[in-house]
Amino acid sequence: MEVATMQNINFIKFSQLYNWSVQYLLDEQFSYNQDFPLVAIGKFLKRNKTNILIENGKTYKRVTIKTNNGGVYLRDIAKGDKIGTKKQFTIKSGQFIVSKIDARNGAFGVVTDEVDGAIITGNFWTFDVDYNLINPHYLSLITTTPEFIRFCEKSSTGTTNRHYLQQDLFLEVQIPLPPLNEADAIKQGIPTGITQEKLVAEYNQKIKEAEQAKQNAIDKEAEIETYLLNELGVKSTLSVNSKGLRFIKFKDIDDWSTKQTDTNNLLFSSKFNNKRIKEIAEINPTTSFSQLSNDLEASFIPMTNISDVDGEVKLYSLGKVSLSSGYTKFEDGDLLWARITPCMQNGKSAIVQGMKNGIGYGSTEYHRIRTNSKILTKYLHLLLRNNLVLNSAKSYFTGSSGQQRVPKSFLENLSIPMPPELVMENIINTIHQKREEIKLENKLSKTLQKQAIEDFENIIFKPKNE
Repeated sequence: MEVATMQNINFIKFSQLYNWSVQYLLDEQFSYNQDFPLVAIGKFLKRNKTNILIENGKTYKRVTIKTNNGGVYLRDIAKGDKIGTKKQFTIKSGQFIVSKIDARNGAFGVVTDEVDGAIITGNFWTFDVDYNLINPHYLSLITTTPEFIRFCEKSSTGTTNRHYLQQDLFLEVQIPLPPLNEADAIKQGIPTGITQEKLVAEYNQKIKEAEQAKQNAIDKEAEIETYLLNELGVKSTLSVNSKGLRFIKFKDIDDWSTKQTDTNNLLFSSKFNNKRIKEIAEINPTTSFSQLSNDLEASFIPMTNISDVDGEVKLYSLGKVSLSSGYTKFEDGDLLWARITPCMQNGKSAIVQGMKNGIGYGSTEYHRIRTNSKILTKYLHLLLRNNLVLNSAKSYFTGSSGQQRVPKSFLENLSIPMPPELVMENIINTIHQKREEIKLENKLSKTLQKQAIEDFENIIFKPKNE
């Protein structure tokens, strides 16, 4: 859309005027690369409204569109009698689909073979695509760029929580349209070599590499699990949901819960003696700031400051003793272990160290573990982030479904292998090295994802210095 500016007066060609909103005209001027012809989306998309009446007794596929170009996926398969809206529409593979509610969040995509024949409500739009003009995957990339998302935000109307994209504005927006492929580029006499097919392929290649890096990180995490259990001689096959008769020695009973067996045998070692954590560490020891000055600085560590990926404190925020009332208090060297769902299952735990004045405070949803040995604390951290322990802890949840917590007794009674300190240190160092490799893989994945988007935008949009 071309706009000429004369001091406080803006001019726009009448042929390009498709919204009478002054704010729209001033705010939504796309900086597309002028090397490519601009074509209205409505030139290659045609709304498809294939109606269907939902029948009880039959089953239907339903879809979901992930935001930010996340793709179109099968949401579920439901029986007709469980579907309230009886008048819906069907979609087919290759169509372009839009969520008119989440368009401002980049909910666009191409219908896949997996969801071919699925049903959608009127909150979705489906379009037939003119494949002679556009690659629908190229359109998906265009519609999830920041500039296009801003357009969708401005062109969505409704209440705060239910903003609907206006179809006429969507179809009238012009986007740059490079040739479909090399053959079309030659026909059109465009020597740049930039085609929709090439742009999509380059984007997909980087995303594929990003996904591979992410998978490498997941595989290395699984290697850590296997390595740790093998080194400790743990061959636990006990399921927290196992059925049948189970036995426990009377001297090992701490309470009358049938779950108690798990904490005794979960990490049973064939190499080393086992001890319960309460025998080697303090769980939630008393930590008081009452004798400290209110003006004394301390570190503030809310749950969000702990990485569930790396098991480390991402940020030591600055606080004061005077602000610590009502929070959990801790000291340098303490191990913080999230006790509440879903933070516990996600592995949110970290050893705090280097805090301001050696003290800190944070979420009331931490269990704190304190030992007299840095090596032992690090060793406990490894064990308590192990999936075998995290999955077992879920069966000990107390409280309502939305606020379930692992009780202190689970940690106290968890029996763990106790190898010599030198063995602990070797395990810690080996796993630390593996986790550094995982960090590099995750960093590479994020870099490639960002690069894929930036490379596409650098071609489609004008350089920032223009």
